[in-house]
Parts: sequence; C-alpha cells; structure tokens
Amino acid sequence: MTASTEPTASATASTTSPTPTASTTPPTPTASAALTTTSTTDVDVLHYAAFTTRPDGGNPAGVVLDAAALADDDAAMTAVAARVGYSETAFITERDEAARRYRLRYFSPLAEVAFCGHATIATAVALAERDGPGELVFDTASGEIRVETTADGDGPPRATLTSVPTRSRPADPGTEIEPTLAALGWSADDLDPALPPHVAFAGNDHLVLAAATRERLADLDYDFDALDAVMRRRGWTTVHLVWRETADPSPEDSAENVVFHARDPFPVGGVVEDPATGAAAAAFGGYLRVLGLVDGRTRVRIRQGEDMGRPSDLLLDVTPDDPRARVSGQAVPIPRTGR
Repeated sequence: MTASTEPTASATASTTSPTPTASTTPPTPTASAALTTTSTTDVDVLHYAAFTTRPDGGNPAGVVLDAAALADDDAAMTAVAARVGYSETAFITERDEAARRYRLRYFSPLAEVAFCGHATIATAVALAERDGPGELVFDTASGEIRVETTADGDGPPRATLTSVPTRSRPADPGTEIEPTLAALGWSADDLDPALPPHVAFAGNDHLVLAAATRERLADLDYDFDALDAVMRRRGWTTVHLVWRETADPSPEDSAENVVFHARDPFPVGGVVEDPATGAAAAAFGGYLRVLGLVDGRTRVRIRQGEDMGRPSDLLLDVTPDDPRARVSGQAVPIPRTGR
C-alpha cells in the first residue's frame, strides 16, 4: 500500500478514507466535459457516477473505453486507478464492435478486482451514450456478463447486468463471523436473527451480515486494518451490511416493495466504504434465493450511500429457478475534476 492510501488503525467509514477518493469525497464539478486525461499513462478516462441520476450521488467509477495499449500492463492499469482515486476503474482491453462484445477488467487503487458491478453499469452507459442502447457482452475475469441498456426518455440510460450464477453458504462462526464482528465493533445481538450470516458469490465473495436495526447500520465505525486482515484471509471483496426495511415481494411490473438498506466496507481496495456495490447486490440476490426468500420473480430495491452523503438506488431482480441475479441502475457523467 502506497503512502497516499495508507489508512490509520481505525477509520470512520462514513466520513474518512485512507485516501480522499470519490467514494467518500465527491470531486469538485466544473463546467467541463466528463473526459479527462490521466497523466500517469496518457490514457483518456471517463468519470461516471453509477446507480444515480446525479453526479454527486451514487458510486464514482473511472471508465477507459480504449485500453488496448494497456492490455498486458497490469501495473499501468493499477497506476491509472490509483491516480483516478475511485474504488474501481474499468478498462476495455479488447473489443468486437460489430458484436458489441468487450473484454473488461477492473482495478482498484491497489489491485485488480475480478468483477465490479458499478463500474460495469458505468461502462455500459458510456457505451450506450456513444453507440446507442442495446445489448452488450462483457468478458470479465469472473465470466461472461450480459448488459441490456435502454434509454429512459430525457433521463440518463439505464443498464441491467445479468450476473454469473450466484451461490451462498452459511458463514463459519469462529473463522468468519466472530473476527468480522470484532473488527466492526458489533456484537451478535446487533444481528437480525431472521437473516443469518452468509458468504455470497456473484463473481466474487462477500460476507453478508444483516443488522437488527437501522441505527446499528448507520453507526459504522470500524477498525480498518483488522477488517482488511480478515477479508484478505477469507478472500472477500466487501462485507455487505444490510438492514431490511420491508419484506413484501412484488411482481416485476409493480412498485419495489422489498426494500433493504446497505453499506459495504471495502478496505481491501484501499477504500473505507463503497456508496453503491453492484457486485454485492448481485451476490445478495443469491443469498435471498438460497434462504428461500424469493417468491416468484422478486424485485428488491437497495438503498446505499445514504450515510455517506452519496445516495444510490440499485434494483435487484431474482427468480427461484435461475441462479443468476439482475442488477439495474442509471449512471451519469461526472464533470472534469482537473486531475
């Protein structure tokens, strides 16, 4: 970890970060276009906020639509991601424009990530704005990800990704739950007994912990180094902390009546917290399916980023007979920051 991303021993997730990235500190907007040049490698980086219709909401992502020159240079892509400073930057390293198929890689400021939902949504919207809406196919380290993009009238395009097959298993009390609760400063009494801890997968692994109250979820002040160590030992990308607001399934074409609030600590990426985590939302869909909480086609609305001042809306669709999850959201360009 470089000096610019070195965390303190303890961090308050909603207000501080080891580096002032846009996951916790939004960039200062200007009237310039969304395109900027990262001097580290002289590549063009688009800046988008995903799962929002506002540049100061959602989760910022860098998007490099032409990274062919960096395809064999992981260090350069990591350097670009570190320079951009967001939780992830996505790089298109190969393309078949006629088939609308692309090789997509994701880098945090510290390392490559196998799959990133919000950067996928951002990349899909950027391509839809450039080439028009329609279906896209992304080849990622986790597998094939199909994304349908649509234009919503005068608003920004919407993208719906279909995950790789999900899975979910109970978390181990001694090696997974206890050390995580200790790092969070939570106790077993802080958990919702109706939603047991699981490790869920939809391209990468996330520990799912359900808080018993909204107040417990809001009061997030954790030991950055301790949680980072647990997550590295277990190979988790985030810890997906949720609180269930409502629990009434709804048909696909009605209002989203199932509402969860979420927070995602991301110390392994050098970021205290993600304001919108599409990969974790997809994994959470697998969690709900394995627990038998999916009745027909269930749509879940996930509210994230509220406690960070970057509110985000993620729509999650899950069906009992399909292990894949579908995550939808909009994305908008972030004006040039002068980086």
